[in-house]
Amino acid sequence: MNNTSSALTAQRLRMDVISSNMANVDSTRAKQVNGEWQPYRRKMVVMSPTENSFSAILNNEMNKDKLENGVKITKIIEDDTPFKLVYDPAHPDANNEGYVELPNVDPLREMTDLISATRSYEANVTVFNATKGMMMKALDIGK
Repeated sequence: MNNTSSALTAQRLRMDVISSNMANVDSTRAKQVNGEWQPYRRKMVVMSPTENSFSAILNNEMNKDKLENGVKITKIIEDDTPFKLVYDPAHPDANNEGYVELPNVDPLREMTDLISATRSYEANVTVFNATKGMMMKALDIGK
């Protein structure tokens, strides 16, 4: 159940980051660098499995410590792909040539990632409920 709950937490954070990306798809003034505004830069979640070595498991059993299993969020990184340039000389953030830098967020990619995260979340809920059901049946057998 700990493995599944860590995966649920990780997928929820992934959905939150994707939602933030979608909300800022047109944000041309997200961060100020050297006195100039830069567009929003797409963010991505990096996950990795929690590694448990033999010594960690042995120490856990000897000291009765709680051993963390499952997946962990390593970091949230910014996508370094270049910003999109769109010709719009009337835009207040247009440069001298009339081009506006827009965020490097692709709504199609974000929707695909969101569907993937949602399906992973739903699969983990199913696993969690199945595990809970098996535990309840085991308790019923013991009665």
